[in-house]
Amino acid sequence: QLQLAESGGGLVQPGGSLRLSCAASSSRFSLDYYDVGWFRQAPGKEREGVSCINSDGKGSIYSDSVKGRFTISRDDAKNTVYLEMNGLKPEDTGSYFCAAALARPIPLCNIWSVASSKENFNSWGPGTQVTVSS
Repeated sequence: QLQLAESGGGLVQPGGSLRLSCAASSSRFSLDYYDVGWFRQAPGKEREGVSCINSDGKGSIYSDSVKGRFTISRDDAKNTVYLEMNGLKPEDTGSYFCAAALARPIPLCNIWSVASSKENFNSWGPGTQVTVSS
């Protein structure tokens, strides 16, 4: 089964930037065949969708709260999906998780209600902590 690992979290001041990475932990699995999403969870809150990118890299979608500040991308040669986060705010604090689902005829990441639903993803990483504070 596909296993994922996130990295790149840390402590950053408001307005700062971080780049998170999501890598497949085994070269036996290629992320080429997966739609990949990023989710986050703040203490005491539900896990929420942040962004999603289709397996072919041609479609991506964002939550309204991060649109214009975050950028999702993928490098299939490195078997990695990235989340570039700029203009970070204290409310972006939380654990960030990547999740993957085998690509389907209709990509997951075309419609936000589908892309942001945790139940549509069956492989998850353990998460990386992002703290935005002065």
